[in-house]
Amino acid sequence: MEKKIDETKQGNSLVLEAKDSNKRKLFIESYGCAMNFSDSEIVASILSNQGFNTTNELEEADLVLVNTCSIRDKAEQTVRKRLEKYNAVKRDINPKMKVGVLGCMAERLKEKFLDEEKIVDMVVGPDAYKDLPNLLAEVEAGNDAVNVILSKEETYGDISPVRLNSNGINALVSITRGCDNMCTFCVVPFTRGRERSRNPQSILDEIQDLANTGYKEITLLGQNVDSYVWYGGGLKKDFKNATEMEKATATSFSQLLEMVAKAQPQMRVRFSTSNPQDMTEDVFHVMAKYPNICNHIHLPVQSGSNRILKEMNRQHTTEEYLTLVDKIREILPNCSISQDMITGFPTETEQDHKDTLALMEKVRYAFGYMYKYSERPGTMAARKFEDDVPEATKKRRLTEIVELQRKHGAEITQSFVGKTTEVLIERASKKNPNEWSGRNEQSITVVFPKAGYKLGDIVKVKINSCTSATLIGEAVNY
Repeated sequence: MEKKIDETKQGNSLVLEAKDSNKRKLFIESYGCAMNFSDSEIVASILSNQGFNTTNELEEADLVLVNTCSIRDKAEQTVRKRLEKYNAVKRDINPKMKVGVLGCMAERLKEKFLDEEKIVDMVVGPDAYKDLPNLLAEVEAGNDAVNVILSKEETYGDISPVRLNSNGINALVSITRGCDNMCTFCVVPFTRGRERSRNPQSILDEIQDLANTGYKEITLLGQNVDSYVWYGGGLKKDFKNATEMEKATATSFSQLLEMVAKAQPQMRVRFSTSNPQDMTEDVFHVMAKYPNICNHIHLPVQSGSNRILKEMNRQHTTEEYLTLVDKIREILPNCSISQDMITGFPTETEQDHKDTLALMEKVRYAFGYMYKYSERPGTMAARKFEDDVPEATKKRRLTEIVELQRKHGAEITQSFVGKTTEVLIERASKKNPNEWSGRNEQSITVVFPKAGYKLGDIVKVKINSCTSATLIGEAVNY
């Protein structure tokens, strides 16, 4: 998704502008993918109407929520450590504090959290956030509260999410929820349910609200954005006559992408994540047509071995994937491609690993997210396979994948040296407070001297040098 959050680090706490009428304090942290961060904005919006202002001071919170990730074991262990911290604060400092778990771990580990370990007061699944007022009433009455029922309809399209107020520049806009793909390594279909799409008008309205409040870039977000479809004939204003409207029985992702680009020509548009089996050429043509759609596609492949892809239940082969990459290069020659890669999947041989390295050599990704396989309870892979690749082998293969990706990333950043690229200023550089940091349309980070610019400016930057992941330059249009 857009840029995945590193769930091995502490999650970001969400802090919003306070309402004077709200007397209770909410501390909420998010871990995992961008969808979790988007969901936390929905939760904060719902609880704002229940009398809660957010705080970044854990010790003063009346309610502490952690939005969780189950995609890898390391993520779950990180969340467990945070729950230990919350309970220590509850025991030693603030006995009235209530603790709740949201998201994917909530659905999977509800009995453990509530009954066996007794470390939380409330467990809320990804489709039950509108039930938070009722669940809070149960907690305040001294009862445990749980709702992890999955929905076939809930999209939260009628909820106006609050936004992370770190920069007011970038926003996530969810267009789908859930997933139907059933990759054998993945828990998402079990923790987030079946795939469903939002009404396009609600998406356009949300983006218009963001534009009105000064946001410069949005990312259309979903587990698989390419399978977005809204059965309703689209929007009346988009059709020339009734006959044309009757023929348009559904709104596809490429059509939605075009609607957004046309409606907000001054906003940058990104999307994530794509699935190779569902991505179609018409998306590339829409990207080529509208200059405000960024030239970056996150295209997870997971493995370069057809045998492993089949065991993963990925609905594409390496040949089909490379054909898709060739089509991207043909239609969008300046487009960067990034990846997700899992190494050490059960039964993976040294030849399978070499096939992955060979595929990377052919594609030459700009950057990627690379992980060792970790068995997730409840998945088909956990039921079907023994986790038989030794840990030392997984580590060595992951190191080789990461080193090759770093080499390709360095070659791509080096290709920008001496050229000018357009950058949206998103924040101050972490390493130098006198420099701005932002991304160009290929989603590569660029740093340059502040020189009178401000957050949200779109600046042309001449690139003078680079690292394997960052471009370093100076503004040329001030």
